[in-house]
Amino acid sequence: MTELHDRIATVTERVARRSHDQRQAYLEDIAAMEESPDSDRRQVSCSNMAHAAAAAGSDQQGVLGATDTLKPNIGIISAYNDMLSAHQPFETYPQIIRAAARKAGGTAQVAGGVPAMCDGVTQGRPGMELSLMSRDVIAMATAVGLSHGVYDSALCLGVCDKIVPGLVIGALSFGHLPVIFVPAGPMTSGLPNAEKAAVRKAFARGEATREDLLKSEVAAYHGPGTCTFYGTANSNQMLMEIMGLHLPGAAFVNPHEDLRHALTVAATERAIAISRQSASPRPIGRMLDERSFVNAVVGLHATGGSTNHTLHLPAMAAAAGISLTWQDFADLSEITPLLARVYPNGQADVNHFHAAGGMGFVIGELLKAGLLDGSAATVSGDSLADYATEPVLADSGLTWRDAPHTSLDTDILRSVDTPHAGNGGLRMLDGNFGKAVIKISAVAAERHRVTAPAAVFSDEASVKAAYASGELDRDVIIVVRGQGPQANGMPELHSLTPMLTNLQDKGFAVALVTDGRMSGASGTVPAAIHVTPEAVNGGAIGRIADGDIINLDAVSGQLTVDADLSERPAFGPSNQAPQRAFARPLFRALRAASTSAEAGGGLSPLET
Repeated sequence: MTELHDRIATVTERVARRSHDQRQAYLEDIAAMEESPDSDRRQVSCSNMAHAAAAAGSDQQGVLGATDTLKPNIGIISAYNDMLSAHQPFETYPQIIRAAARKAGGTAQVAGGVPAMCDGVTQGRPGMELSLMSRDVIAMATAVGLSHGVYDSALCLGVCDKIVPGLVIGALSFGHLPVIFVPAGPMTSGLPNAEKAAVRKAFARGEATREDLLKSEVAAYHGPGTCTFYGTANSNQMLMEIMGLHLPGAAFVNPHEDLRHALTVAATERAIAISRQSASPRPIGRMLDERSFVNAVVGLHATGGSTNHTLHLPAMAAAAGISLTWQDFADLSEITPLLARVYPNGQADVNHFHAAGGMGFVIGELLKAGLLDGSAATVSGDSLADYATEPVLADSGLTWRDAPHTSLDTDILRSVDTPHAGNGGLRMLDGNFGKAVIKISAVAAERHRVTAPAAVFSDEASVKAAYASGELDRDVIIVVRGQGPQANGMPELHSLTPMLTNLQDKGFAVALVTDGRMSGASGTVPAAIHVTPEAVNGGAIGRIADGDIINLDAVSGQLTVDADLSERPAFGPSNQAPQRAFARPLFRALRAASTSAEAGGGLSPLET
């Protein structure tokens, strides 16, 4: 095995040292659950077990079990709905899993469902203000599903933006259980992403009709599966693979393929093989440690993944008693080469990425360079090296072979020796604003530095109105404040992208600065996002005024304003628009309890 890169070793050791006390407390909780009679089905009363098995039909006796013939019982947590294209295939998964479990000598039950909203539907609308907080709702719903205490392992069915992080956080709250994540795969390729983006920009300029726009969007998003650009949903799948929570190569196989079905069956068989009833259980809370999360950050940088994971990964790590900071992201970015160009930081989609070598190639390259810790535990095999493979269906059934050792398309995937860029696609910014995140993998090098006067807004609609009136036809850095987790739930502002891109295409120097989010599909316009402290917590972003000169420098990692902010009043809660209607009041308690963006922007599972 290649010697680990010094920076990877240093950051991993630093994370472990920083997290020592809280990690030990978490592991003590796992040990207590493992030893508790409340985690042993044989200790559940006959009356309680009868409730658990009453509807199991032909599997009823298997779920109940005799003391000496207890079969492993898998709990299924499903994010199925048929509004979200990526999750529609999950409709039939419980039947597949139950049959596969029965054949493998176990049983399986749907333990619970979790909500799964689509950010693509809610962009620019009130529902987007519930999006980030839905991650905590999903985590809690996952925990409720697993709370019955009659499961020996679990399968989590989820793909998209907040759903996978929420499932991970919830599963880690029952960290004594082995858990495998089961994806559904991306939809087949439709209208190329560049053509879709061109129609969006034309519509924003008034040069395309709504009918033109709808036709384009339907051609792009045309069937079951994940959207094919490399946003948060597909970044999730990359993470589950590189963290060893998928079976190797499971991430990007299209729905309804025979290989996809075989992988779902194999995940079920593996959940039985590593269950608490087995000789070698692999509980998720012990399996995921600091090595897993450092590997995840490296994978995010190497593939130019979603900015949203600068929120999700710290929250997921915290659920395992691990403290992950933006400084860790920054230090790892410096030494991680960009290996992939997938839209929006290239023209390919994830199907092209998969065909060019996919995750098996990426993992193999990063292991070869010592940029991944191959000793990190996984649900499959002995080490992460088992993930430098790809699944295939042979005459004998499902098997794995070595992934390609060379890229099949160097416009999409490159080796660590000839990368697309020398360092990662995400950068951390600091300065008298506070801290922020920027994704630069899709931003032209000449736009990594922008200096321009500020135009300050407190909501997305005001930016759109200013654009429509021509007020933004100039060099400008648009500041949208009051968009943080405590203010209004930290919505994405992705619906501004076509307008900002049009301004940039006119030759203006343009950037966005916000304490909200942009998108996992952040594109060619420089965007300093997740600014913390947020405006309602007295952050400097709330003191910026129209005309202040802002310097955004992604090269040096600086975000500053050339103004004395000390005498200006803070934005504060009093300036925040009332959070009324569209279920906003229902989420008031979650907003009030939210952590900073750097800590994940949601509820903290760590004791403070």
